[in-house]
Amino acid sequence: MTTGLPSQTQVIELLTGEFARAGYEIEDVVINSRTRPPRITVIADGDTALDLDTIAALSRAASDLLDDIDGAVGGPDGYVLEVSSPGVERPLTTEKHFRRARGRKVDLALADGSQLAGRVAGAADGTLSLVVRTGRELLVREIPLTDIIKAVVQVEFSPPPKAELELLDQAQGTEAGA
Repeated sequence: MTTGLPSQTQVIELLTGEFARAGYEIEDVVINSRTRPPRITVIADGDTALDLDTIAALSRAASDLLDDIDGAVGGPDGYVLEVSSPGVERPLTTEKHFRRARGRKVDLALADGSQLAGRVAGAADGTLSLVVRTGRELLVREIPLTDIIKAVVQVEFSPPPKAELELLDQAQGTEAGA
């Protein structure tokens, strides 16, 4: 039985150019043909956060492109298209993820079994720069990405302390000058 839906590969190939022009890349496509109507979810990420206007524009463009595939996608009921960002629950696994999380607080599990929490100052050349608190002092700790077993963003409900932001700015200046 055919669902009338494109494959994950077809969706990625069809939409990649449009998303790239907008400054985003497709991280994943999930096609669920079991729901009625079927659902196509496109997860996109970029150096700037996806806002509602951008999601709406990308959704319209994606819908137009998908509708052009051999007529109606998904059969007589059509399909539901959802464009979204990966969300904060996504683990950080690549240097690019850490760069995009600059300024966010993260929890790390390290290869030596230790745990560490801090604010991402940047990531370059396989190394994470993390603002950490040791007692009353803040410092920037350099951690090889290969030493990180797991990293997740912490959800914060208040702005970061001023001292952490100042150290982030200093670390960014050092990274840019390197």
